[in-house]
Amino acid sequence: MEQVMQIKKQVYPTIDGSKKSLVQRVGDGSIICRFEKTPLPEKKTDVICPHFLELKWANGCAYDCAWCFLQGTFRFTGKQPRQKDRFKVKEHVSTFLNNGSLPEVLNTGELSDSLLSENSHDPFSKFIIPLFEAQKKHKVLFLTKSNDVENLLKIDEHRNVIVSFSMNAPAVSKKWEKAPQVEERIEAARKVSEAGYETRIRIDPMVPVFEWDKHYTKLVNMIFERFTPERITLGSLRGLQSTINNSKDKTWVKFLSEKSNWGKKIDYEKRYEMYSLLIDYLKSNYGYSKVALCKETVEMWEKIGLDYRKIRCNCIF
Repeated sequence: MEQVMQIKKQVYPTIDGSKKSLVQRVGDGSIICRFEKTPLPEKKTDVICPHFLELKWANGCAYDCAWCFLQGTFRFTGKQPRQKDRFKVKEHVSTFLNNGSLPEVLNTGELSDSLLSENSHDPFSKFIIPLFEAQKKHKVLFLTKSNDVENLLKIDEHRNVIVSFSMNAPAVSKKWEKAPQVEERIEAARKVSEAGYETRIRIDPMVPVFEWDKHYTKLVNMIFERFTPERITLGSLRGLQSTINNSKDKTWVKFLSEKSNWGKKIDYEKRYEMYSLLIDYLKSNYGYSKVALCKETVEMWEKIGLDYRKIRCNCIF
């Protein structure tokens, strides 16, 4: 008799103060499990990060960005991309999609770039999107620095797909990110947005380089000249100790001076200055207010004047 795959659920206290019965993992958790590395905040200095679901279809990333936390995460096995068995991925995803749980977003880009296989004979997008389009409750999130979106543009049905592009100021990206140029990512984001995909932007990690204010307002202008994102999540430079230890280029570490329960951060006042400038610029120049912060402290959310209990950030509905 065939054994039915088990789904482990758990009652979680959530950031908004409620309690919900949510999926903790599917089967052994190797494909689908909940990101729980950031505990619910108890102090003003604790960071906010909702416990989203990861869809771990691959590990590693071909890009070599200096501050990438995967360098610490995969320090023993290497950061080169390794895809998992598609039969197993399909089995775990299908089990989850039919389990009757509350609607969720499954993030395919936490441990890899979501578009890393798009130039292969068997792109992940063509495999995974039809599975999610066969139901109406859950969504799949592609998180990427890639501009390889041609396969996405050929898929007609994508109501349950979110595509999020990680951006940075071009001057910052050229120095520390070994990935497609920011201009190419913006153009890719425009294409998928015009094709009807829900398209989000992460401006993360912001770095207080010389004339950072000009660099990041220019980035905002570059984005809005092409399209309007569904939402924008802002984050500033941060580094877990394992990331810092395993980074080949540590020139970015000089900007970190403050400790948190998510590694080292830029000085609090400088982070506030960066966030508030961009939030004000978005509102005054584009009438845009769909903004959240990534892995920021309770204290910062409150000082900015945003309610973290109503968070609508990159990785959730």
